[in-house]
Amino acid sequence: MSTQLPSGAAAERRLFEGDTGSFELPLRQLLVRLLRGPYLDGVAEPRLWQLVLDRRAEISAYVAEIFLVLEVDASRKIALLSPVALEAAHTTAIAPRRALKREETLLALRLRLLLERHAGSGTDAVVTREAAREILLEHRAPGDTDDKKLEETTDAALARLLSLKLILPTELADEYKVSGALALALPFATIEEIPDYIAAIERVGADDTEELELETEDA
Repeated sequence: MSTQLPSGAAAERRLFEGDTGSFELPLRQLLVRLLRGPYLDGVAEPRLWQLVLDRRAEISAYVAEIFLVLEVDASRKIALLSPVALEAAHTTAIAPRRALKREETLLALRLRLLLERHAGSGTDAVVTREAAREILLEHRAPGDTDDKKLEETTDAALARLLSLKLILPTELADEYKVSGALALALPFATIEEIPDYIAAIERVGADDTEELELETEDA
């Protein structure tokens, strides 16, 4: 028996054999873009950003089926998908996140504070490699004088935040723009909570790891 092909609008959306999807191609492409992560930057991708705004309800309903929520920061033009925390089997994020290491967490938290200080100023929050090194030096465990390790840790922390697109390259070597996505990736209820969180990490032993799960996926 031959299979009857869909007609009308449904036929136009049929992209492959057995396609039963109801979304048109641009919306499907946007969903893939959001699912691949780590986030959508509306400044860099204005067409997709507008589609997020126009079809927000449909996107939210779709991703809710797989225990994800669509988060939108209209002021910073950032959209990302975050997993829902449920105490039930088979509800964890599809792509497991690798939590940040202690130094990566400390640097991310300090940059989150820097981002907040620049909010509404009209200027970008930027950090140089030297400034990142000074931050990690400030939080180095008492008695730790291994400068070679500090240099390696600085480069590794910057590389990790770059891979998550929480910092972005600039035209200058060793200078990075702090992405607005960091505000969603570290969703503290108030910015005043961050110093206490940093202090808690400081109490962790030098051989331990304080890990922070970001509300975003690895690229």
